[in-house]
Amino acid sequence: MSLYQLFKYEIRAIFTNSPLLLTVFGGVLFYSFLYPLPYARQLPREQKVIVVNLDNSQLSRRLERMVDATPQVRIVARAWSLAQAEKQMIAEKLAGFLVIPDHFYRDLLQGREPVLAYAGDASYFLVYGTVLEGMMTAGKTLAAEVKVKRLISSGLPLESAKEKHDALTVGFHSLFNEAGGYVNYVIPAVFVLILHQTLIMGAGILAGGQNEQLRRGENFYLRKSTPPALLFVRSFIFFSIYALLSLYYYGPSFKLYDIPRLASIADLAMLSLPFLLSTTFLGIGLGVLLPRREIATLVILLSSMPLVFASGFIWPLSAIPVQILGLFQFIPAFSAIRAFVQLNQMGASFQQILPLVTQLLLLTALYGITALLLLTWKIRKISTSRQRK
Repeated sequence: MSLYQLFKYEIRAIFTNSPLLLTVFGGVLFYSFLYPLPYARQLPREQKVIVVNLDNSQLSRRLERMVDATPQVRIVARAWSLAQAEKQMIAEKLAGFLVIPDHFYRDLLQGREPVLAYAGDASYFLVYGTVLEGMMTAGKTLAAEVKVKRLISSGLPLESAKEKHDALTVGFHSLFNEAGGYVNYVIPAVFVLILHQTLIMGAGILAGGQNEQLRRGENFYLRKSTPPALLFVRSFIFFSIYALLSLYYYGPSFKLYDIPRLASIADLAMLSLPFLLSTTFLGIGLGVLLPRREIATLVILLSSMPLVFASGFIWPLSAIPVQILGLFQFIPAFSAIRAFVQLNQMGASFQQILPLVTQLLLLTALYGITALLLLTWKIRKISTSRQRK
């Protein structure tokens, strides 16, 4: 069978396979909108909270207004006891509540330090941290004003009072995630993971489905093809499809969500080459071993969450056991995620990510040889069973 004929058969097998098309094209396009959409505004704002003002003084009510004026928090109700606030927070699914203690105004005037209490739902760390930030900002601002006024009333000049209150000013600037939001932080890494998982799943669905057909005596073109030709044609088709999908992710998708792209097209292409090839070979080799096509989906779904945490963009690599990290070194996405984030989001040069690229090249060779051997074994098995018949 010529390469041209094999190419036609493979194209037909891929583009007439509905589950494969839904996984590859539908999955990549669907997740490009679904996953970033809840976080498109980058940071949570105007989180609903309750205030328990046990002091009810003029100053405590001013603190309420300052808390409500922060962009992070919006006061939606007031309670008169902790028990009432807790019940209302749970019933209305609010972000938390602030407690202003008794004698808040008196303690401030006497130079004491009243304790503002905050209770909230820490199930969502980003929401919890945002609410806490808004309340702390308002509390510290009010405390600073009171302290400066006290120093001025004791005869200290205004400028000296400001310096004595806060002699050191700390400025924070995010180097790689200037917005400080979820989208710029997680989405670039997740896009690489989506490409990796859907590519393996698509190749596995194709091969697993063909294994089912072979057991029924169908798919005669596999019997006439040679392992090197089949590997070349199949990997070329999947690589071409995902090269276009990668351009979509790092082009229109990044622009849609205002995600910065610091890498050049040439550097992205040089990194994508070993990443997509190693992932394609891994998917083809895995597909040879799958008796049914649905097993590919099951394997990928079970491996996705461990891979997310082991990749280092959600959970620090230093907190992961060395044995687990050693195991994940054999998964292309593990190296590719770190390489893409460093190159595209952190402004690293291609030379700086060269060790990760080298690792992907080694995986390309490893899985390419493995896929070729498995295809050789599979086609030889098909020929042997046909001769017996």
